[in-house]
Amino acid sequence: MESQIANANLRSGDAEFICDPAFACSRLGVAVAELRVPLADASAVAVEEAVTELAEGTWMVLEDNATGASALVGYFPSREKGLKAWEIIEAAIRGLGVTAVPETRDLADTDWRESYKAHFKPWRCGRVHWVPAWERGAYEVPEGDVAIWLDPGMAFGTGNHETTRLCCERLVAFADARGTDVRVIDAGCGSGILALTAARLGFRDVQGFDNDPEAIAVSSENAESNGLAGSVVFTVDDIESGLRGKTAGLVMANIQADVLIRFASLLVNAIERGGALILSGILATEIDAVKSAIEAGAPGWMQESRVLGEWCDFCITRPR
Repeated sequence: MESQIANANLRSGDAEFICDPAFACSRLGVAVAELRVPLADASAVAVEEAVTELAEGTWMVLEDNATGASALVGYFPSREKGLKAWEIIEAAIRGLGVTAVPETRDLADTDWRESYKAHFKPWRCGRVHWVPAWERGAYEVPEGDVAIWLDPGMAFGTGNHETTRLCCERLVAFADARGTDVRVIDAGCGSGILALTAARLGFRDVQGFDNDPEAIAVSSENAESNGLAGSVVFTVDDIESGLRGKTAGLVMANIQADVLIRFASLLVNAIERGGALILSGILATEIDAVKSAIEAGAPGWMQESRVLGEWCDFCITRPR
């Protein structure tokens, strides 16, 4: 499910698990520099994969719906920082047929916010709706359903990206099938979407952590705007400190594949008997490596995996 930005598709980089410093600039009311590099159709997917592997959340690949043309786009606090970041990306995608020099322009705070209003569209899974905050009063939430209201001026993370959708669908299915009487941990919470959705579904013991203080600030703002302040404990932690000494009935980690592989044993050991581990942020080409790492510490656990676009999830359930 690709997100909309004006008349363009966001191919990747919704950045639920990577906090974009450009939004910090926007929130402070300063200009944001945009860098744009046209891409040939044949190179777009390969460039996207290279950017994802670098965890460069300030870059994304956009595809224009009308023309089909693709471009690599990044947002930065200044042109100088953008061009410095381009040097890293350029080295990583050298040989993929990208020869253009980035086009640069400055976006005022108002331009930034308004452009992203066109990007975020409501979507739902079961009885949960993820809706732009400016549609309060206009968007009708059916009786018995619940909503998470999101403002793109606060963070990327709206649930539109395939990786987050996969996790959200798993979370809703878990609540419907198993109930909400377990502890939930959102590892690498980004803007807090998964943790806040868990709280909205009725889970009473919900924790989220991220190693980026800005991400935790954004998560807290999202919690307050949804009337969920205090319903989720958000902390600044990495995976080691965030999971140390903790177990849960449901752990979610929407993080890039190499991190999931590196901390596979920690993630598996955090699952209580009968509990589930939901992983995403995994390209389809990476799923076998993630499975191997997780299975090594979870022999005999029930497992499922799904593909959405170029992305996968991986869910394993510990025997009771």
